Amino acid sequence: MRTSSEDDGPRWSDSDDGRITWVGRIMRRTHIDEMPQLWNVLRGEMTLVGPRPERPELIAELERSLTYYDRRHLEQPGIAGWAQARCGYGGSEEGTGWKLCHDLFYLKHRSVYFDFVILLENVRVSLQSGVQFDVRAPQEQFILGRPASELQRS
Repeated sequence: MRTSSEDDGPRWSDSDDGRITWVGRIMRRTHIDEMPQLWNVLRGEMTLVGPRPERPELIAELERSLTYYDRRHLEQPGIAGWAQARCGYGGSEEGTGWKLCHDLFYLKHRSVYFDFVILLENVRVSLQSGVQFDVRAPQEQFILGRPASELQRS
């Protein structure tokens, strides 16, 4: 990111984010920016598979607006996750809500076999270009459980 890229506070990233430098764009595309997280796995702070950690600046608001969001923290965060493979980058409250559905599914059905499937799926998705920001989410009211008219007011 560019220096002072968030002077006006934290915000979601998107595919055409002007805050990202050309080096950062290459690092994201090749997933080299994920490599330091392997050190966190070796230190026991993360796992290979689990819900992807969210930016700390955004967690409090997500816990207020998304029911059961705090349940994601029952498992250590992971480098690869079911939501990451199936949903791409959330990039909004609605996208994060859709990813939460997948994270909760993972927490309920986690197993060594499922972890292996998730690792394979994340490798497949990582090798495809342009998938990172391709969120495949249903309508907002399905995810957030609120009528569309109420979503527009907030």
